[in-house]
Amino acid sequence: MSIHENLLGGPSPTHLPDDPEPRELLANGTAPADVAAKYPTSSLAWAQLADEAYEGGRVIESYAYARTGYHRGLDALRRAGWKGHGPVPFEHEPNRGFLRALHALARAAGDIGEKDEYERCSTFLRDSSQTAADTLG
Repeated sequence: MSIHENLLGGPSPTHLPDDPEPRELLANGTAPADVAAKYPTSSLAWAQLADEAYEGGRVIESYAYARTGYHRGLDALRRAGWKGHGPVPFEHEPNRGFLRALHALARAAGDIGEKDEYERCSTFLRDSSQTAADTLG
């Protein structure tokens, strides 16, 4: 038996590969739009754009950015072996861009009255990472 075997019988957690360049640029104050233009597959850049738009009262813009980050994250998860369900730990920093985009999509969907999308994304976030759901609100 492997030391990393999942004894609960569910899928193993998915850990996205690290992509430090976008994270470092954002941490050093580079505009999220510039980071997304340079690294369009970065869910973190799109999530940051979604958060900034939301904080500025631009909910539809936030929704669009969040949806882009969400889909970029789904692509990355699938490349990492994710099969459509299972844990995506918030504790693994490279997963946070996807989880933040998923949260932002749920938030914006709720604000525009897209109840089914809000519920789907909220459930998906909790099922992926209860820590993310608790941390992001």
